[in-house]
Amino acid sequence: MTARLLITGGSGLLALNWACAVRGQTDVVLAPHHRQVALQGVRSEALELDDAAALTRAVARIAPALVVHTAGLTSVDACERDPVAAHHANVTIAANTAAAAAACGARFVHISTDHLFAGTQALCTEDTPPAPLNVYARTKLEAEAEVLRLAPDALVVRTNFFGWGHRYRQSFSDWIIASLEAGRPLTMFDDVWFTPTLCDVVAAAVTDLLAAGARGIWNVVGNERVSKFDFAQKLAQAFDLPGHLIVRGKLATALLAAPRPRDMSLDNARTRATLGRSLGTVEDALFALRAQDRGGRRAELLAAVTAAATV
Repeated sequence: MTARLLITGGSGLLALNWACAVRGQTDVVLAPHHRQVALQGVRSEALELDDAAALTRAVARIAPALVVHTAGLTSVDACERDPVAAHHANVTIAANTAAAAAACGARFVHISTDHLFAGTQALCTEDTPPAPLNVYARTKLEAEAEVLRLAPDALVVRTNFFGWGHRYRQSFSDWIIASLEAGRPLTMFDDVWFTPTLCDVVAAAVTDLLAAGARGIWNVVGNERVSKFDFAQKLAQAFDLPGHLIVRGKLATALLAAPRPRDMSLDNARTRATLGRSLGTVEDALFALRAQDRGGRRAELLAAVTAAATV
């Protein structure tokens, strides 16, 4: 068993799948905030991320070698409706957690987003100037700066991931699969582009980037730029589901509360070059997702998260 890993946002999609990917090789502590988590081979401990002093004491007691911060408010429209809550969840809490990790000498990984750009350019690199369109993106960009100020050796990961969720929060891929399994038609945007990958691919890439001494901002995404419509079609094919239920829609005509970029795709060339390997195609990730289902991960995560946690 290697050094301890603490993951905030412990009942979230990335945290749960990251824990599944590394348990057995790493001593994992999940830190949920609003839910209780019971996952085999993983310890769960609720943390109060809002209280900087209490959080620093708790992190020092847990004594992780690495802290991965996945917590935040990810609903784009909710952020737009309540900018104060968005700033607190995405900036203040990230700063508190980065400071706590730095105080106890732990490495820090901050999970950012691919939502930071205006959407007029495909395959943005780590050096592309951000141009956030909404409150969510602005708070995530501010969080990156705060994290790197407080923990200069931190790894900031810009990404877009999918994987198995739980009963209280479906992932994007969960929603597509559940809809098609139930025979419900889906409208998917064919004018929105991204570079998605599996949660486990993100976890493995980050582990190896840290081993290579990486710091600063890195794009950790799949190799393939696809539309949301094409992603759904590929998912249907991988799971033998009825792709004819998926119909084309347009972001341009959708009535959404917050403006969104049409192209969120990121260039992962720097990460691939550093790791010396591919991060895989969409099909690679989807067939791995199906293998996880056959191996029991979907069922395990559905049962892992239960009622509200107490802090």
